[in-house]
Amino acid sequence: NPAYEPWVVGDAPESKEGFEAAVAYGVAAEMGFSDENVVWVRTGFDEAIQPGAKNFDFNLQQFSITEERKANVTFSDPYYSTNQALVGFADSPVATATKVSELKDLKFGAQAGTTSLDFITKVIQPTTEPFVYDDNAAAKAAMEAKQIDAIVLDLPTALYVSAVEIEGSKVIGQFPLSDQVGADDFGMVLDLNNPLVECVNEALSRMRDLTYELVSIEETWLSGYTGAPVISLD
Repeated sequence: NPAYEPWVVGDAPESKEGFEAAVAYGVAAEMGFSDENVVWVRTGFDEAIQPGAKNFDFNLQQFSITEERKANVTFSDPYYSTNQALVGFADSPVATATKVSELKDLKFGAQAGTTSLDFITKVIQPTTEPFVYDDNAAAKAAMEAKQIDAIVLDLPTALYVSAVEIEGSKVIGQFPLSDQVGADDFGMVLDLNNPLVECVNEALSRMRDLTYELVSIEETWLSGYTGAPVISLD
C-alpha cells in the first residue's frame, strides 16, 4: 500500500523522511542495525494484522493497539498517541459544527478496522450507517466524489489530507477522548508471540526516555499536524 505524509514522505520510507520512516530507522539503530540493514516490504493494512506468518519483522502503518487485534498479532509499546478529527468541505453547512450532536445527519466514511470507524459508530452514532472502505485512499476518493459528507481520521493525517489532498476541505475539528474510544495508540505489528518485541520495546524505551529521539522525530515531522478546533462530545 502507498505510504502517505506526514508518516512517510513521497511513498519512499527508505529516504528516512516522515515520522514512521524515521522511527523505524531509529529503532533499528538502537537494536544495532545500520541503515543498510533495513529492508522495506509492502503489505496491505488488513493483511498485516491477519493471523499467520509475516514477511516482515515489524510493521508501521498507524496500527491502533486494540484487544481484538492482539488475538492475531503482537504489538510493541506505543510509539505515538493521537486523537480523532473530522474532515469535511469548507463550504458545507457542517463546516462550523462545534459539537457531536450537530453531526448526526452526515454521511460518514472511514477505513475498515480502524479507531476512526469505531469513533463514528460508538461516539458520533450517525443516523446513516457509515460507509466502510478498504483504505483511506478509497474513503478520500468517495468524499471528493461527494458520495459522503465527511471522513474521520487521526489528527495528523486529517490535517495533511485537508491541506494537500482534498481541495476545498478543512479539518472541522478534533474530538476529545471519550469513554467509548480512548487515545489512538499506534504500535508496531509483529508475529503473534514474537520474542523480538522485547528488543523493539527496549529500543522505543531508550528513544523515549534516554535519548529523547522520539520527541525530536515528532517535532520534526508532526509539529505542523497537531492543531485544530475541538468538537465537544455533547
